[in-house]
Amino acid sequence: MRDSSGSPRAITASGTRWLWLSLAAVAADRFTKHLIETRTTDSFNYPLISDIVTLVHSSNPGIAFGMFSDSPPYWLKVLLVGGAFAVILLLVWLLAANRVSGALARAGVALIIGGAAGNAYDRLAFGAVTDFFYLRIGHHHWPAFNVADSVIDIGAALILIQMFRANRRVRSARSAH
Repeated sequence: MRDSSGSPRAITASGTRWLWLSLAAVAADRFTKHLIETRTTDSFNYPLISDIVTLVHSSNPGIAFGMFSDSPPYWLKVLLVGGAFAVILLLVWLLAANRVSGALARAGVALIIGGAAGNAYDRLAFGAVTDFFYLRIGHHHWPAFNVADSVIDIGAALILIQMFRANRRVRSARSAH
């Protein structure tokens, strides 16, 4: 791909500067997981907001929502770590090569990179991901999650917001003609 001047598109400082947000997300994720891992036991359960948010110590060797957590086969672990690293590399390239437009989308991609890297590190280093936030509203509950999961969700939301804004601008421009 070439830029507007006709020269090949290269890695740019404006694209790579967003990777600091990824590093901050990994650091926040690892710091919070370390606190839970070193200062609580597996049965830890502390209500932060009565009957809504509970701090727990949970280890998830499976995938999202604890699927395959009983005894994940070796191939699944390899697939999860390999897939995560492939996605991380693709997203880093997209960001660094300035192929993501809009500040919200760039921040979103950077957060997804950080969250994916945080959980991939756990799987590689420990064989499981540490989760510690548990949500419950009435009889409904959300499986335990961590900072990495949260920044992935926030990143996806930022990308969607950027897409909707861009789509609205395109529709406005079309209707003006």
